[in-house]
Amino acid sequence: MKKLIVNIPAYNEAKNIAKTVKSVPREIAGISEVLVQVVDDGSRDSTAEVAKEAGADIVVSHSTNRRLGAVFNTAVESAIDNGADLMVNIDADGQFDSRQIPEMVAPILSGEADITIGDRFNRGTAEGIPFLKSFLNRLAAKVVGAFLNVEIHDLTCGFRAHSREALLRLNQVTGFTYTQETIIDAIGKKLKLKWIPVRVRYFEDRQSRIVKSVWSFVNNSFKIIIKAIRDVRPMKFFGLPGLVLISLSGVFFAVFLYLYLPNLQITPYRNHLLVAIAFFLVGLQFLVFALLSDMTKTNRQMIEYLAYREKLRRWRKARRRKMS
Repeated sequence: MKKLIVNIPAYNEAKNIAKTVKSVPREIAGISEVLVQVVDDGSRDSTAEVAKEAGADIVVSHSTNRRLGAVFNTAVESAIDNGADLMVNIDADGQFDSRQIPEMVAPILSGEADITIGDRFNRGTAEGIPFLKSFLNRLAAKVVGAFLNVEIHDLTCGFRAHSREALLRLNQVTGFTYTQETIIDAIGKKLKLKWIPVRVRYFEDRQSRIVKSVWSFVNNSFKIIIKAIRDVRPMKFFGLPGLVLISLSGVFFAVFLYLYLPNLQITPYRNHLLVAIAFFLVGLQFLVFALLSDMTKTNRQMIEYLAYREKLRRWRKARRRKMS
């Protein structure tokens, strides 16, 4: 039987956190123990106290507001140290239906998936979501999915479940949120992903605790996605533009030769030659970047393996401590 920790990231959620904590189902098929964990991200209200009173089993508090990416890192570390076999992440504001938690963990228990992610746009429902937010989320999912050659239904949904293996293998998140970065990281590590249709209801008067404006979210998300893709597919990220530029160089050089050979005059067609040389040199630089980045990726994989072994050691220690 498995131990499940349901993690609830919270920031100034004293009004909503009790209802969300109490709504978590404590009996799930295939799960022997369900614990509720709240990570309070430096709230200025009584979020932590209310969560404890509502029945949260684990409450971890940040001294300052460190944003959702740091909260996720804390949640994963705490879940490992408490011997969790699975961790579900669900928002504190009650927009997601916690009754769907069993649906999220079922594919992990059956071995079908390492991570399940809520799908709000393909087969799920997102009641009241602003059009621009829906459009940008769908666009990002299609663009990233096309580059990584993986069908992505929802890139930013915070309602998701992780197996123990996923918790051990995922990197520490570096951005202001964890949603995009962890999916790309999981794809790079060949973890099995499955999107589960979920119901979500957006409140008209609800202000996001993460996003100050749509454009700040787009800007931050763009930087996170670019960095994550660069690290996961460095040869494609740098190599593809390099090959395109070198191919264009060949085209311009061929045109130059076609114009030059009949009369052997360089001056009238030197711009074609200069453009060909410029494209070739820049393309060559991209190929060098691709090789260097691939070498860096190899070194990073060795470091990640050591981190994995350390996390596994901590998880085993936590399980032994519980058995004793």
